[in-house]
Amino acid sequence: MTLLAILIGTLVAGIGSVWLAAWLSFGVISRYTQHMLSLAAGALLATAFLHLLPEAFEAGVPPQALFLTLLLGLVFFFLLDKAELWHHGHEHHHGHHDHGHAGADHAGHDHHAHHHHAHGERTAGHWAVLAGDSVHCFGDGILIASAFMADLQLGVIASLAVLAHEVPHHMGDLVVLRQGSSNRRAAVVKVSMAGAITALGGAVGYVLVDALHGALPYFLVVASSSFIYVALADLIPQLQKRLSAQETVSQIIWLIGGMAMVMAVSHLAHTG
Repeated sequence: MTLLAILIGTLVAGIGSVWLAAWLSFGVISRYTQHMLSLAAGALLATAFLHLLPEAFEAGVPPQALFLTLLLGLVFFFLLDKAELWHHGHEHHHGHHDHGHAGADHAGHDHHAHHHHAHGERTAGHWAVLAGDSVHCFGDGILIASAFMADLQLGVIASLAVLAHEVPHHMGDLVVLRQGSSNRRAAVVKVSMAGAITALGGAVGYVLVDALHGALPYFLVVASSSFIYVALADLIPQLQKRLSAQETVSQIIWLIGGMAMVMAVSHLAHTG
């Protein structure tokens, strides 16, 4: 009975939050595509700094161990991005033999750099955000399992709190994934698959709740490192354009809006 409750709770929280985020992103505010980048950056940074990291540091693990995990996480996602961009560049090189030797002619290099910026950078962060999401969702599953095993009502509250927390963050994920292609369905499916890992975390948590509970702070920190990396390496560089004063103010408002959304949901979840 408890395991069934855990699986239902984790699936509702994990996948329900993605579908709700997709409905908001592609329905209500889909016409503000450029602003969504600012909103996503704000939501991802706030999720990392105001929700995941404080929760990890409250667990009583030595801060040095958590900061080391954060640092290694950032390096790992940087390398993951490098591998993805290298793979993309390798494919691009094979498809375009007319470019000649790399660096042989500066104009050709500029064209390649421009193409790389326009296409390669747009796919950067996809794997980082999905990998971070999967780790985060696995950790969420363990949290929900722990709550259900303590008390059924507490489990339901935990599931709803996770669902609410994840909506603004998944809105950010969907923006990142949509940049590489115009296929909304593919983006939703990918993030939903990451969300479904919440149920795996729940099942594993049910079996190994005591053993895994000590590892939870590390899951939270690794997940936060992916969100920080994606926001700072992928989203914010795209916002660093020369804009008019009005456009800049609008960008800042949406960035703060993303942060405020996560803060508001976090506050409601803790007071509820």
